[in-house]
Amino acid sequence: MTAVRTEHPTVDERRARGRQARRDTPLAALADLTESDRDPISLLELQAKSRVQDLVPIRYGRMSASRFSFFRGAALVMTDDLSRSPDSGLNSQLCGDAHLSNFGIYATPERKLAFDINDFDETYPGPFEWDVKRLAASLAIAAKDNGYSGKERKKIVRGCAAEYRETLIAQAGLGNLAVWYAHIAPEDGLEELRVDLKKRMLERTQATLDKARRRDSAQAAGKFTEIVDGRRRFISDPPLIVPAEELFAGTDLTQIEELLRQRVRSYRSTLQWDRRVLLESFEMTHIARKVVGVGSVGTRAWMILMKGVDDDDPLILQVKEAQPSVLSAYVDGPTFSNEGERVVNGQRLMQATSDIFLGWERGPGLDEDEHDFYIRQLRDGKGSAVIETMKPEGMELYGRLCARVLAYAHARSSDRIAIAEYLGDGTEFDFAIGEFAAAYAKRNARDHAALLTAIDDGRVSAQRGV
Repeated sequence: MTAVRTEHPTVDERRARGRQARRDTPLAALADLTESDRDPISLLELQAKSRVQDLVPIRYGRMSASRFSFFRGAALVMTDDLSRSPDSGLNSQLCGDAHLSNFGIYATPERKLAFDINDFDETYPGPFEWDVKRLAASLAIAAKDNGYSGKERKKIVRGCAAEYRETLIAQAGLGNLAVWYAHIAPEDGLEELRVDLKKRMLERTQATLDKARRRDSAQAAGKFTEIVDGRRRFISDPPLIVPAEELFAGTDLTQIEELLRQRVRSYRSTLQWDRRVLLESFEMTHIARKVVGVGSVGTRAWMILMKGVDDDDPLILQVKEAQPSVLSAYVDGPTFSNEGERVVNGQRLMQATSDIFLGWERGPGLDEDEHDFYIRQLRDGKGSAVIETMKPEGMELYGRLCARVLAYAHARSSDRIAIAEYLGDGTEFDFAIGEFAAAYAKRNARDHAALLTAIDDGRVSAQRGV
C-alpha cells in the first residue's frame, strides 16, 4: 500500500535522489502556504454526506469548541491546502492526520507500554513532510490556545522539526532491521526524561503511565457495561452509546445479531492464526453504537461485547468504519477493495507493534449499504497526554517525542536515505516548518471562525457539549 521498493538502488544513488529533490524543491519552499479561495465549510459538508446524519451536528459541535478542536476535525481541509503547496516529491506511508492528539500510549502484545501514532483512519502514501507539517501546525495551534508566547511557540515547533530531522538522519545510517524495530518504550524512557522534566511533570508522566496500564477490557467493561438480569450489557447513554435493542427498537434482533456473528467470523480470517484461535474462545453477547473522536464523529462505529470464561472475563472490540483517506483525492496512489484493509496495513507498517486483534471487515450499515470497517480492542493500555494543561516545556518535550516516532514510522516505509539527504544537517528545514506552522495556525483560526459563523447563521447545525 506504499511505494514498496522493488528495485534496490545503491546508497549513492539514493543520496543523489535526495539532492535532486532538494534542487527541485528547496527546503525554504516548504514554508510556503499557497493562498486558496476554498471554503472550509463546503469541504466539511462534502465529507458529512457519507456520515450518519443525526450524528453530524455532534461533530460540528465538537469542532467548534476551540481552534485546536477544529483543526483535529479538519484533516480534509488541511490536505486540500497542502496539495496546493510545493512538496518534496519524496513519498512515505503517511499517517494522514498526524496531529499531536493522535499520538499516545498503548499496550504491546508483550504487555509493555509503547508510545506511537495511534490513529490511522487517513493513512495513505504521500509526501513525507505533509505529516510533519500537520504535527507542527497542531503544536502551533495548541500552544496558541494554551496562551503561550510567540517565542515559546516558535521554540516548540522548531524543536519538533529538528527532532524529526535528526531522528530521520540517524535512521538513515542504520540497517533495515534496526530501523524496523526502532520504538519508544515510555517505561524505559522515564530515566532519560528525568534530565528534562521537573518533579511535578515527572509525577504527571508517571501517573499517565499508571493510568494506561489500568485501561484494558476489564476497565472498559466497568465503564461501559452493567449487569442486567444476571448478564453483562452495554449501558445506554444516547447519543454517545446506544445499545442495539434501542437502536433497532421494534425490530427482531435475532437476524441482526446473527449477521454480526457472521461478520465477526469473517473478520477472524484477517488475523494471524494464533490470534484467531484466541478470538474463537470468546462469545459475542451484546452490541452498541458508539460516537468516537472529533473528526470521526458520524462514521459508523460499534462496540462488541465478548465473553470469555464468564462475564468477568470480557473483551470489548471496537468496529469503526473506514472511509477513503482524505489524501486519496489529492495524490496518486493505490486503490483498495476494502478501506479497512488500507487502515490496518498502514497501521501495521507505521507502528512499531500493533493490537493483536487488529483486522478488517465489510458489512451493511443501518442504511443497508455495504461499508468497510476495521476492528481492534476498544482499550488496551491506552493513554494520552492532556494537551490543555501542558506547560510550554512539557509541550516542547511531547512534540519532540511525537516527531521522533513519526520519523521512525516514515523510515520504515520510505527511502530514508534520500529523505535524510534532502533534509540536510542544517536548520533550514526546522525554520521552514516553523514558518509554515505559524502561517497555518492563522489560517486555521480563520477557518474555525468560519465554522462559528456557519453555526450562528444556521448553515450547519451543531450540538455542543456532547
